[in-house]
Order: sequence, then C-alpha cells, then structure tokens
Amino acid sequence: MRQRMILPLLLLAIAASPALASFDERPKPATSSSSGSLPQATDPKSARQQAETWYHDAYEDVTKAKEAMAAESPDKKKADKLYKRAIERAVRALEYDAKYHEAMNLQGFAWRKLGQYDKSLAAYAACLALAPDYAPAREYYGQALLESGDRKGAEAQLAYLKQLNAEEHVKLLEAALAAAPAADPAGAKPKDEKEKAGDAKSGSSTGGGH
Repeated sequence: MRQRMILPLLLLAIAASPALASFDERPKPATSSSSGSLPQATDPKSARQQAETWYHDAYEDVTKAKEAMAAESPDKKKADKLYKRAIERAVRALEYDAKYHEAMNLQGFAWRKLGQYDKSLAAYAACLALAPDYAPAREYYGQALLESGDRKGAEAQLAYLKQLNAEEHVKLLEAALAAAPAADPAGAKPKDEKEKAGDAKSGSSTGGGH
C-alpha cells in the first residue's frame, strides 16, 4: 500500500523538475525576424551619424567656451582655443554631411566670438541658404551684422524673425539693437567735428590779417 502511494509522488516530482530548472536559465538574446530590421552592433556608423557625432563634440566645445567667458575670471585664451576646435569639428561634420545646416550655424557663432566677421557672415549665409526659416541662425546672423556695423542688415533679420513668429529670438535681437548705438545719417558729421570746422573757418576769416 505504501509503495503504491510513493510511486505516483516520484513520477510527479520527475515531471515537475524541468519546469523548476527553467527559472535558473538566462533569457536568450532576441533575434529579429528579418536581417535588415535592426542595426547590428558591428555595423559602421552612417555618414549622418558620423556628422552628428562631430557636431555634438563641437557643440560641447562651444558650451565650454561660453562657460570660460562667463566665469568670475573670464579666460579668453581658453575660450578662443575651444571656439577654434569647435570650428574644426564642425568642418568634419560637414565632410560627412555637406547639408548639415546646424553645423554651419555653429561655425558662424564660433567665428563671430573670435571676431572673424567675414567668415561668420559667410557661414550664416550658407546655413540660411539651406534652411531659410532656421530662427537661431537668423538671430545670430543679425547679431553678427550688427556687431560688424550693418544695423540695417540686422533690422532686416529682425523683420524676418517676426514673420516666423520666433518670439524668443525676436526679443534677443531687439535687445541687441536697443543696446547698440544708433547709426548716424549718411554723410553726417559728429557735432564736435562740425563745431571744430566752424571754429577753423571763423578763425581763418578773422585772423587772416594778423
């Protein structure tokens, strides 16, 4: 009688053992049903991915450069070095993707901070030729134009930003225009120069007999 009861229990234990053992197994890595549906770890980066990697590094350089200038003791030498490296990295990004307009915008910003306005304006113009409605470049382009003495050009960029309803960039460029001295009318001389010219003229007419 006891043997009849033990046999079913042994059979039950044997049947259950594979199920218990499965909890100790690690899950196998998932495999895709089609060979091209998921990128493999060994696949090389695409040209765009390479460009984005270089752009990311360039952006980090610009961020660090801004921090160096915003420090309690601004380090212009360090900032300039970082801006130059950012430009070089943006160039590498454009080698992989020649239409990467954000990289061109970054170049324009870095060149502007280095005081190289010709190169800055050229980079912004190239960026906006590809992406006319890219508001950050419009604002920075306006800033560069203003800093290089072209107030009317900066005001034209402001008008474009207003058409885009880019309120944040409109406010920033408006603030820059408000802070910059107004341009003198064409051909107008400063007041002190006019006074000096008048004094010289009167002096020559009254003092010519001495």
